Amino acid sequence: MRILILGAAAGGGFPQWNCACSTCAAFWRGQEGVTARTQSSIAVTADDENWVVFNASPDLREQIIAHPQMHPRPERGLRDSPIASVVLTNGDLDHVAGLLSLREKHPLGLYMTGGIADVLDANPVFTALDPAFVTRNRIALDAAFEPVPGVSVRLFAVPGKVPLYMEGETVETQLVGEQTVGAEITGGGKRAMYIPGCAAVLDDLKARIAGADLLMFDGTLWTDDEMQREGVGQKTGARMGHMSVSGAHGTMATFAQTDIARRVLVHLNNTNPLLLPHSAQRAEAEAGGWEVAFDGMELSL
Repeated sequence: MRILILGAAAGGGFPQWNCACSTCAAFWRGQEGVTARTQSSIAVTADDENWVVFNASPDLREQIIAHPQMHPRPERGLRDSPIASVVLTNGDLDHVAGLLSLREKHPLGLYMTGGIADVLDANPVFTALDPAFVTRNRIALDAAFEPVPGVSVRLFAVPGKVPLYMEGETVETQLVGEQTVGAEITGGGKRAMYIPGCAAVLDDLKARIAGADLLMFDGTLWTDDEMQREGVGQKTGARMGHMSVSGAHGTMATFAQTDIARRVLVHLNNTNPLLLPHSAQRAEAEAGGWEVAFDGMELSL
């Protein structure tokens, strides 16, 4: 099983187009080793021919161009793509907007929970995906399905919230249901966990992750008040439905004693100092056994 990180950043990408926070500024001034990242997505295959994309980033077209594994193969016809299916883990814009780049009448299987499917069904813009070619599959939590040959997936609930554009006056940030899910991906006797958004790790989630060959986990913010301290926003990480990487209750501390063969932080916000290769925060994360995802990173299991 091969996993390709198509996009390692959170919504808006890195750098964010209109941001001069300390991390984005490092990119704009050309600081050595600071590289751009597109918005959150991975692709998985078991045969190098058929790929399933997890989350359709607004940057999907750019990601396809950047990675030869995603290119059409002319010998297979004038209309071709190795992308056979798409799995969604929530209805956030940075995970569904890219679906509109897949509207050119190419056969695809689209897999998601009923709750996420309801979000798409309620928005007429997604009728651009011709149902004669794009099959929408409603998947029950914890039900196994095979989006491409040799790759089995189970979607499971993780604490989170509804998409920003669906928020009302009162927002519950640790809902557990169909609106935010993780994916357990198995193939070739190996097991990977993909959880790009998570507000908290409860005991049952930690037990599910234990023993995984690979964990790709929400690395949005280093500290909860990061955006406030950078002066670019008023929301905390918790308010946005994301754990912090650092701190006594952060991701690194939570999984410190959990048996996980390889740990990768994905969905990095543009303010996160982990994006700076020589930062103290990057050194601390790496010392704790965590890798920081980048576009084009390949993970073979």
